[in-house]
Amino acid sequence: MKLFDPHADPHALRDRLSTDSGQRVACYCAAWCRTCDAWRPLLEALTDEYPDWTFLWVDVEDSPDWLGDEDIENFPTILVQDRNGTRYWGALQPRVEQLRRLIDGAAELPVLTGGPGSLDALARD
Repeated sequence: MKLFDPHADPHALRDRLSTDSGQRVACYCAAWCRTCDAWRPLLEALTDEYPDWTFLWVDVEDSPDWLGDEDIENFPTILVQDRNGTRYWGALQPRVEQLRRLIDGAAELPVLTGGPGSLDALARD
C-alpha cells in the first residue's frame, strides 16, 4: 500500500477512496513542522500493517481545501474516519502505539461532529 497525498496525486486518491473500505487515517501537517516529519515514516509503515485502511498525508499549505471549515490549532492533527463518520480529530504526537489503538478501536469510538468532513466529499471537490 501507499501513503496518499491529495496534492501530489488527486486522481489516484479519488480512485482509492471510491473502492476502499471507508476506513481512513489522515495526517494534517505543514512542511515546516518537524514533528510532522516524524509521522511520515510511521504512517508509511502502517499502510502495510493495515491494508484495509487508506492513509493520507495532507499538507495544509498545498491542500487547504482538505480542511473543510476547520482550522488546525496544533500540528500534526490526525483524522480517523470510517463510513459512519469521524472517530478522532486532534493533535497527536508521533507515537505509533497511540495511533494503532485509535485504529484498532475506531468502531467503538463515538462519531464526532468536528473535523473537516467526509474525505469522500473532499476528494470530489
